[in-house]
Amino acid sequence: MRPRPPIKGRGIFSGTGLVIAALAATAAALLYPLWSYADRQDAAGADVLSTQTVTTPYGPLSTEDRDFITKVRLASLWELPAGELAERKGTTAAVRTAGQHLVDGHTSLDAHVRTVATQLGVPLPNEPNTQQNQWLDTLGAAQGEDFDRQFAGVVRLAHGRVYTLTAQVRADTQNSLVRDLADDANATVLDHIKVLEATGYVDFAALAKELAASPTPVPTPPAVAPSAAVPVTPAPSESYSMPPATTSPPPSSP
Repeated sequence: MRPRPPIKGRGIFSGTGLVIAALAATAAALLYPLWSYADRQDAAGADVLSTQTVTTPYGPLSTEDRDFITKVRLASLWELPAGELAERKGTTAAVRTAGQHLVDGHTSLDAHVRTVATQLGVPLPNEPNTQQNQWLDTLGAAQGEDFDRQFAGVVRLAHGRVYTLTAQVRADTQNSLVRDLADDANATVLDHIKVLEATGYVDFAALAKELAASPTPVPTPPAVAPSAAVPVTPAPSESYSMPPATTSPPPSSP
């Protein structure tokens, strides 16, 4: 008998079928780790999002939103006392006017931030942070024109940093209460920037260098429940003996 010739192209066990099967197995082996990693990454991202953002009746509340609320409160805790120092110690009418704007603006803004914190359940600090206390100590020790320069410089620097943060939060937040607070903070900070610059004591070159440098992280003081947050208000029935005003501040040194 003649041997039967091989049957070509039958099933996957032909030569071509074996090659295709081998290539498919190789591709699957290479792609599976990538698919598996992508699935794990997506799941991890969802877990992180769920732990950092919480649902509220006013929209999602993110970590950035909560940090912003805390920073608005911290700003009022030290800038209102700084304004009172300027009202008392400023040697020009422009410096004392800037101090009054800080007092008025942060009295109102602090009431707003405490209301928002209560509605959203965000704890608030009751005291300035370490750096802010150092700034207040510096202003408390300064006298005369040195006070005017120190006040305008350090408070303008702080407002420049907060202004950038406020704009970012206003652009990104999905929470309606945080949006309203950012609008209020933006208007308040811009007003304060203008009156500080009107003193004539802001060194813009030094300010630009400071703003370009990354600020050193400062720990936030312990937070309390919003209901325990002490209102920031001007000192009651306190009258200041104003120093004589000069017509204009001396020219800044180069």
